[in-house]
Amino acid sequence: MQTLTKISPEEYLENEAKADVKSEYRAGEVLAMSGAQLAHNQIVAALLRLIGNCLEGTNCEVFPSDMLLKLPECELFTYPDVMVVCGEIQLDKDRRQGLDVLLNPSIVIEVLSKSTADYDRGEKMRCYLTLPSLQQYVLINSESFDVSTYLRNNENEWLLKIFKNLSEKIKIGDCEIALEDIYKKVKL
Repeated sequence: MQTLTKISPEEYLENEAKADVKSEYRAGEVLAMSGAQLAHNQIVAALLRLIGNCLEGTNCEVFPSDMLLKLPECELFTYPDVMVVCGEIQLDKDRRQGLDVLLNPSIVIEVLSKSTADYDRGEKMRCYLTLPSLQQYVLINSESFDVSTYLRNNENEWLLKIFKNLSEKIKIGDCEIALEDIYKKVKL
């Protein structure tokens, strides 16, 4: 990602609604988002299919990385790789020229690469965990068989589970998904 300029959230949303490329907003800074490698895209495509099929007929929906998310506690607007919303979808009231901004994901999934892993596990994760609606945060490594899932419990604490074996199954919301299905087309 590359820093372009400092602007207000309103200016960012106005520009983003007209932009040809996606960018992230971090407390006044706009950062252009780069494309992803094959393994990253294969994992995201598998997740969208697997979770989408699992959620068929429920009150939950899965969204790809074109859905913008607002994280007000961190002054951050970002495009997670995959999000799931269960129940009523809440959008920011300050809509800009056809740009919808989601406020209430139940699940956020990020697919890690060398260039994003530290940010997704650090600053960005801390921001995601401030969302009252968020029940699960999932990190999937695109360069090794490694999945971490953070689950919010009834005491509002986050419990970490780590999966490294392709024969294991993970729960993403109510969906039980085999790691081998997530990584099926990925050549590591």
